[in-house]
Amino acid sequence: MSEGGDLMSVQFECPICLDIFSKPVSIPCGHSFCLACIGGYWNSTDLCLCPLCKESFQERPKLCINRSLAEVTEFFKKKRESGSEQPPARPGEVACDVCAGPRLRALRSCLVCLASYCETHLASHGARFTTHLLVDPVRNLEDRICQKHERLLDLFCKSDLRCVCVQCSKMDHRGHTIVSLEEAAHEFKTELGKSVTEVQLMIQERVRRVEEIRQSVELSNASAEREAAEGLQIIGTVLNSVAIAQAKLTAGIEEKQKAANRRAEGLVSDLDQEICDLKSRKSDMDQLLHTKDHIHFLQSFPPMSSLPRTKDWSNIIVHTDQCVGSSRAAVSQIEKTVNKLLQKLSDSELREVQQSAVDVTLDPSTANRWLVLTEDGKQVRIGSSEQALPDDPERFSHCTCVLGREGFSSGRHYWEVQVGDKTDWDLGVARQSVNRKGEIEVSPAEGYWTMCLRDGNKFSICANHSFTLSPGSRPRTVGVYVDYEAGRISFYNVDTRSHIYTFQGTFTGKLYPFFSPYLSEGEDNSAPLVISPIRTSLVD
Repeated sequence: MSEGGDLMSVQFECPICLDIFSKPVSIPCGHSFCLACIGGYWNSTDLCLCPLCKESFQERPKLCINRSLAEVTEFFKKKRESGSEQPPARPGEVACDVCAGPRLRALRSCLVCLASYCETHLASHGARFTTHLLVDPVRNLEDRICQKHERLLDLFCKSDLRCVCVQCSKMDHRGHTIVSLEEAAHEFKTELGKSVTEVQLMIQERVRRVEEIRQSVELSNASAEREAAEGLQIIGTVLNSVAIAQAKLTAGIEEKQKAANRRAEGLVSDLDQEICDLKSRKSDMDQLLHTKDHIHFLQSFPPMSSLPRTKDWSNIIVHTDQCVGSSRAAVSQIEKTVNKLLQKLSDSELREVQQSAVDVTLDPSTANRWLVLTEDGKQVRIGSSEQALPDDPERFSHCTCVLGREGFSSGRHYWEVQVGDKTDWDLGVARQSVNRKGEIEVSPAEGYWTMCLRDGNKFSICANHSFTLSPGSRPRTVGVYVDYEAGRISFYNVDTRSHIYTFQGTFTGKLYPFFSPYLSEGEDNSAPLVISPIRTSLVD
C-alpha cells in the first residue's frame, strides 16, 4: 500500500479499535469514533471525556451517526476491500484481533499489546507504538505474560527450565542461572539438533529393520512354499510306496492262493484216482470173497490178499493260512521307505538348524564346586575334590551342573556337545530363574528342558520320559537347538544325522545352556563334556 493510502487509512480508522469506522459518531470536541467503541469506553469509566484530547463533558453527549463520515468511510472501505490483496484467515491460521468485519490473516503479533495485526492494522500499530515487541503470529499471547507479575516473559531459568520475567528472576529465582530467551533457545536448539540427528538415525535403523523384516517375510514365504512342495513330494513318495506295496501284497496273495489251489487240485486228483483204483480192487476182492470155486479162490488169494500200493497221505497237509506274514512284509517295506525319508528329512533339518550355530562358553560363577572347567570355558568334568569357592546365589550347591554364559530371550540358537563314551550326562537348557540350591527336579515345570543318559544305555527326557537307542545309534555328539519364538527345544544325534526328541511349549524369561557331566566312580564317566565347534563341512 502506498504512503498516501496509509495516511488515508489512518484518517478513517477509529482511534479506539484501530479499524475502519463502523457507524461513526462525532462528539462535541470534534473527534470521531465508532458508536460501539465510544459507548463502551464511557461505560467503563465514571468520567465522560474524550479518549484523545481528554476534554470532559458534564453530561454524556447524545450520540448521532455522522452520515457524511459514514458514507465516506463506507466508500473507502469498499474501495480498499476491492483493491486489497490481504487474504482472510483460514482455519488454523492466526487472525487479526482488530478487524471488525472478515478477520484477515495476521502478519505479526505484539507481545506488549497481546494482540495480532493484519498488514493494515500493523501499519497503524507501528505508527503509534514504535517500541513494542513484534513477533511472528502466535496464538494464546497471554501465555507469554507472567501470570504473577503481569510482565513479559523475556528471560529463562536454566535451573527450573522455565520462562520467567525480570521480576521473577529477582525474587522467586534468585541465585538461579538466568539467561536470555535467545541464549536459552540457541543452546536448546543445538541440543535438539543432536536429538534430531539421533532420532533420524533411529528412524533409519527402523526403516532398515522394516526392510529386513519384509525380506525375511519374503524368504519365509518362499521357504514355506518350498517346504510345502517338498512335503507333498515326500507324502507322494510314501503314498506311491503304499500303492506299490498294496499292489505287490494283492498280487502276492493271489499268486500264493492260486499255487495253493493248484496243489490242492492235484492232490484231489491223485486221491480221486486212488479211490477209483481202490474201489475197483475192492470190487474184485468182494467177488473173490463170495466165489464158490475153491480152486479159483486159492489160486487168486495170494495176489489179492495184499493191500494195493498207494501214497502215504498222512503227512500231506493243505494249509489254510497260505499268506501269513504277507501284510507284515508289505508294511515292513513301507517302513523302510519311510525310514529312508525320515533320515533324509532329519539330515536336511539338522543342516538347517546348524545355520543358527552360536558360540557357547561355560559360566564358572554357576558351576558346582565339584566341577572343573577349562580356561576357555569349553570343557567340564567332575573333579576329585570339592573346590573352595564362594556359594554365590548363581552357583549350583548340590547338583553337579553348570550353565552357559550366554542367555537367550529370543531367536534361534544351536550348539553341539561331545559326550563320547560317557555313561552318564545331562544336556539341555534351563530358565534363568531356576532353583540352584539343594536337590533340583529337572522338569519343564521347574524350568529345565534336558536330555539325560544313565548307566550307559538308559536315556530319558527330563527324567520322566525314558527310551532306549540301539548301540549303533547311541550319540557321541549331541546337538541342542532352541527356537525361542516357536517354543521349541530339539536334540539331535550329530553322528547319525538324526533327530532324537523335541520339546514344544512356551518360554518366558532368559534360557541358558545347561550341562552336567554327572558323577564318576573311578575312571568310569570321568571324561569331560566338550562344547565342540560346528563342522562346517556338514553345514555347507
